[in-house]
Amino acid sequence: MTQAISVEEIKAAMEAAVPGCRAEILRNESPSAQHSLLIDHEHAVNVAAFLRDDMALRLDFCSCVSGVDWPDREITEKVKVKKTVTTPEGEAQEQDVEETRKTMIPGFLEAVYHLFSIEKKHGPVVLRMRTVNRGGDARLPSLTPVWRSAEFQEREAFDLYGIVFEGHPDLRRILMWEGFADYPMRKDYVPPAEDDVEAVAK
Repeated sequence: MTQAISVEEIKAAMEAAVPGCRAEILRNESPSAQHSLLIDHEHAVNVAAFLRDDMALRLDFCSCVSGVDWPDREITEKVKVKKTVTTPEGEAQEQDVEETRKTMIPGFLEAVYHLFSIEKKHGPVVLRMRTVNRGGDARLPSLTPVWRSAEFQEREAFDLYGIVFEGHPDLRRILMWEGFADYPMRKDYVPPAEDDVEAVAK
């Protein structure tokens, strides 16, 4: 078995081989320490081809493609601000006052690829891509042209999460029926009433 290549070494090799590529290491502090690489859309296919073809890496097998839903979330934080307050004696004084501020963080969808090298016997290398949002810009480049094993799994992420994989050779539903209007694995999914399901079944 070949010696494992660190995620830092893979990031450096990717950025050297694919000009303009932007990669970020996402740390996993669990006991598995399975860190991942978040890559940009524009260079994703070229990065994937490099990971597959590089003689040191030879990540020739994509074992798994998973969808992840990250809904909008609200962050609440307490901050100190200076405010002018009036004392009981009628004097204006500047004081530090603690305020609660809420910030909305827009949601997104994520595709996660687990890559292995059958030839070099190492892996997994975890690759991630994120959509701009969970609505009209829920688009990512398909990596099926690089790893054929991603074809059905990208279709599943399309079907259940609504990620549109641009460049996929046959992007259509694989579990839900054509005409189904929602994405059952999203965290805000509400199942239809039984009467509605029976009506569709008929």
